[in-house]
Amino acid sequence: MRARTRIIAPLALLVALTAACGESGSSGTGGDAEGSGSASGDSCAPVAGDQLVVLDDDKNLQNADNVIPAVNAAAAEASPAVLEALNAVSAELTTEDLIEMNAAVDVERQSAEDVVAAYISDKGLDSGVSGGSGPIVVGAADFTESQVLGTLYADVLTAAGFQASVQTVGNRELYLPALQRGEIQVFPEYLATVTDIINAQINGSDAEGVASGDVDATVEALTPLAQQAGLVFGEPAEAADQNAFAVTQEFADQVGVSTLSELAEACGDGSLTLGGPGECPERPQCQPGLEETYGLEFAEFQEFDAGGPLTKAAIQQGEVSIGLVFSSDGALAQG
Repeated sequence: MRARTRIIAPLALLVALTAACGESGSSGTGGDAEGSGSASGDSCAPVAGDQLVVLDDDKNLQNADNVIPAVNAAAAEASPAVLEALNAVSAELTTEDLIEMNAAVDVERQSAEDVVAAYISDKGLDSGVSGGSGPIVVGAADFTESQVLGTLYADVLTAAGFQASVQTVGNRELYLPALQRGEIQVFPEYLATVTDIINAQINGSDAEGVASGDVDATVEALTPLAQQAGLVFGEPAEAADQNAFAVTQEFADQVGVSTLSELAEACGDGSLTLGGPGECPERPQCQPGLEETYGLEFAEFQEFDAGGPLTKAAIQQGEVSIGLVFSSDGALAQG
């Protein structure tokens, strides 16, 4: 369900994109324009609003995809300042920081370089680490968040004394082997995703996943796998980019919820409607997980996209009560 090659659409485009795709529910299983017409109650029917807020996944339904620096093992051994500098980034970086930087690039159309420079100055990341020397290449994928993170890593490494540069590479099937070979030395990764991918690389594609919603347990599972793969990982940041479920601020205020557990307690009348990608009703970390882990009940599901502009527009326009988004999406920035 995760798509790391996406580019987040600006909020200003959401209404236009939705209008271009037809009426409410035209992309999916079809709810009517009222959004909650088949509900058995109405206490948790959709509430339109501009501001989206993520409900806290307080039972860890989603795997812990915290941002974590991946480093070629030989490069890490040659210069301890690499991990020292990158761990300083992890100590500061929050999901809110990542949302704000993504929004500044995608919505406000600032350059990633300017956004990162301001962040580094504000957090004091341009001092405190030294001892680096020589060239080092930071890889980044071709989507906004990865470019922001790659630039952030490179600029902090430069401040530590390295001659750091950013190289845009392709998907993980290309850049992970390049990182292992030392063609690039650093990459901003996502904890749970990279853990299960390296596990499959080492133990076979049918190997059972070892990542979970527990950050510490996932790091513990990753560490020996990384050693076998010729990699070293730094400390995970609080910042995470993972599947999340959002409502409008107006809905959250009206119902009085900030977590998925609170939503389950408040919305037992069957009036919730869920929006997301077509596979959501079958995926264990989407509708089935919400039902089994939290005890949520849904009047209906409407198919849109995977965390994209159509789902977000459906939430904002009151077509669905709750929808699948990505936790660091710039569209979640507070206005």
